[in-house]
Amino acid sequence: MEHPLAGRTVFITGASRGIGRAIALRCARDGANVVVAAKSVEAHPRLPGTIFSVADEVREAGGQVLAIPLDIRNEEAVREAMAEAVQQFGGLDVLVNNASAINLSATLATAMRRFDLMHEVNARGTFACCQAAIPYLRESDNPHILTLSPPLNLDPRWFAPHLAYTMAKYGMSLCTLGLAEEFRDDGIAVNSLWPRTTILTSAVETFFPEAARGSRRPEIVADAAHCVVSGPSRARTGQFLLDEDVLRAAGVTDFAAYAVDPAESLVPDLFLD
Repeated sequence: MEHPLAGRTVFITGASRGIGRAIALRCARDGANVVVAAKSVEAHPRLPGTIFSVADEVREAGGQVLAIPLDIRNEEAVREAMAEAVQQFGGLDVLVNNASAINLSATLATAMRRFDLMHEVNARGTFACCQAAIPYLRESDNPHILTLSPPLNLDPRWFAPHLAYTMAKYGMSLCTLGLAEEFRDDGIAVNSLWPRTTILTSAVETFFPEAARGSRRPEIVADAAHCVVSGPSRARTGQFLLDEDVLRAAGVTDFAAYAVDPAESLVPDLFLD
């Protein structure tokens, strides 16, 4: 039986480690064409993984791959990367907006350069990638945009501790809300996906070290992402999805294998009541 993403082209930002890498490898197991786009071209002592190391893993997993060094703050580079992907693989079917910047500072402790970075990467970068991808996605018979961003929860407790980050992350979610409606008639599915629990990534290890053992592995988000972008694009758009809910709807009942430590209580992620 053919896998749902076999021969499909999936463009993933921030794909050199963590959740982006996990999504790339899950798509590769279907025989997808995977575009690994990220800034990391050289290994970092504290942040292992580059676009080239992930590209090797994608090939080993059964996918075709194109590794592109990309800073999504550069809109011209974004347009060129999309064009290169289409030239290489003949089209574009899925855009995964995973690249993100995080800084959980209170307002008076937030340097404006940090504010600018988060907004340039999160909100502006997501918008730029979508803008560049949509003309190509219109040519696909099952086009998807999936953004790793949270449900829009206006409870002030999600703003007060880290206003700048919340604003930037919600900017990504607003892209989902607006683009889903704007391009509904084109059949482009635009959805957001967010983990119900913290995920063991470098960001969690940096900002929530106490939550590491109560986290899940990136593979749960990757499996949920695969479920979403494998489905018919006209069946679901403009939704804010949680990884666990997506997998439960797909028939998954045992989540223990995703846990870093099954004996630990799970830590809920940000922005979820």
